[in-house]
Amino acid sequence: MGGFVQGVGFRFALVREAESRGVAGWVRNRPDGLVEAVFEGSTEAVDSMVSWCRHGPRGARVERVQVSEEETAGSREFRVLG
Repeated sequence: MGGFVQGVGFRFALVREAESRGVAGWVRNRPDGLVEAVFEGSTEAVDSMVSWCRHGPRGARVERVQVSEEETAGSREFRVLG
């Protein structure tokens, strides 16, 4: 999942949402200003996270969300990188 957000605590809100759904993975700000995240969990939980990302936390203005599938990495927790 990738997108562009700034100044609304998106990454840390995303961690709370992922933990509440039992989703593992990571989120980071990319050098180009986009936010990138990887989710691992049940299909239902991951779909729920992608849906949450389409609006984000209060104050967020999400312009687009791009989704692609990857091989799982076996993550056991959700964390902020960088």
